[in-house]
Amino acid sequence: MNDSVLTPERILAAAEDVLRRYGPGKATVVDVAQALGVSHGSVYRHFASKAALRDAVLRGWLERMMAPLRTIAASRAAPPARLRLWLATLREIKRDKALGEPELFATYGALAADAREVIGEHVEHLREQLASIVAAGVASGDFRKVDARATALAIFDATSRFHYPGMAHLWGTPGEDAAFAQLVDLLLAGLAPATAPPRRRKSAG
Repeated sequence: MNDSVLTPERILAAAEDVLRRYGPGKATVVDVAQALGVSHGSVYRHFASKAALRDAVLRGWLERMMAPLRTIAASRAAPPARLRLWLATLREIKRDKALGEPELFATYGALAADAREVIGEHVEHLREQLASIVAAGVASGDFRKVDARATALAIFDATSRFHYPGMAHLWGTPGEDAAFAQLVDLLLAGLAPATAPPRRRKSAG
């Protein structure tokens, strides 16, 4: 490939392919350069280091994988239904990758272990989406008055069993669907606005 048509996007596509073939432990910038037919110096002109390239690959993968969540968070669906769908979609995305593409999931898990800043950004974006849904529910009266940010953090932590990669060994076990549905029901019940107790009728006489 001519260096003049080399772009970050082409490099990232080649890097993803190299990582799939060799794994993060063996894949090198030289391998990526060879796949593109350029010198490794050409790759370094776009990415300052191997770590920067790996971070960019991970960031792109997370962005693509999480795109449906942004759509749900920004939708006009009723906040309770929106929250339920968002949590279910997050779980489904992670579970499908872990159980359907275990080698690829492990590859990106290895990248994530060395990319705390990228993972921190990713988690923060997810929490921001959750907070926007909670805030919408408070504004519409579907949720009781709560601190949207703090509540989003609590929801994210409470549901981590179903989306944190370190818990992936549980995702294919019996009863996971029922456990997830029960937890979401509990969270939504806790967010529901309080209802006034029924008035006691005065006795005649």
